[in-house]
Amino acid sequence: MSRVGVLVLGPAGAGKSTFCNSIISHMQTIGRRAHIVNLDPAAEPNKYEFTIDIRDLISLDEVMEELDLGPNGGLVYCFEYLLQNLDWLDEEIGDYNDEYLIFDCPGQIELYTHIPVLPTIVKHLQQQLNFNLCAAYLLESSFIVDTSKFFSGSLCAMSAMILLELPHINILSKLDLVKDEYNKKKLKRFLNPDPMLLLDQANKDTNVRFHDLNKAIANLVDDFGMVQFLPLEANDPESVSTIISYIDDVTQWAEGQEPKEPKDEIEFDEL
Repeated sequence: MSRVGVLVLGPAGAGKSTFCNSIISHMQTIGRRAHIVNLDPAAEPNKYEFTIDIRDLISLDEVMEELDLGPNGGLVYCFEYLLQNLDWLDEEIGDYNDEYLIFDCPGQIELYTHIPVLPTIVKHLQQQLNFNLCAAYLLESSFIVDTSKFFSGSLCAMSAMILLELPHINILSKLDLVKDEYNKKKLKRFLNPDPMLLLDQANKDTNVRFHDLNKAIANLVDDFGMVQFLPLEANDPESVSTIISYIDDVTQWAEGQEPKEPKDEIEFDEL
């Protein structure tokens, strides 16, 4: 099996950990092996235990207590410490040479916009450990029903796409929590959005002083033409399976599989 990894990104509360657990559950169903690599020093395991856990190296709670730092400052310190000890990560991953690894990342966007923490880790995984990687960026569907928030989320997703330089899949999570039929219909506009059509709605919802800014953001999203979303219902196996198929395509997972030898003719007769 090829060395494949997916970085699960997105703001806090977007459903990243739930998505990671859904991938593990689906993999077990279809007979594939996968492991969660926790890169959030403040996270606790949910349904499935972490196979590799940054808290074995450094804990956010201990950093905040010992250095008198706040949550964000403590998180930055933890990742700077990880960058100084990447040999620890190499050693941990070395035990899972041919496995499918799911990297559950923190929700603080500054880790890949303000400081080059995640980009550095990505390059290390690619260049030193020969991983085929992709990024899955989650936005909560109930959040982006508001057009202005959609543009905000799109800018964050684009920032991650540009800085990480990875094949990128954008996901609308928690669709099953959107119960209102009107909002369900509205969400369809955001799966493959036309930013210029959404601009009119954004202008209706905001003060006229922000219309030029709205137009500039809409043009930026439209010019890049990269922001599309896949729907995710974490409890729906078909929804999870569809997203995994996209991840497999962009990481070329199937191409890295060893060809299976055909069964002997006698074996077929016995079946």
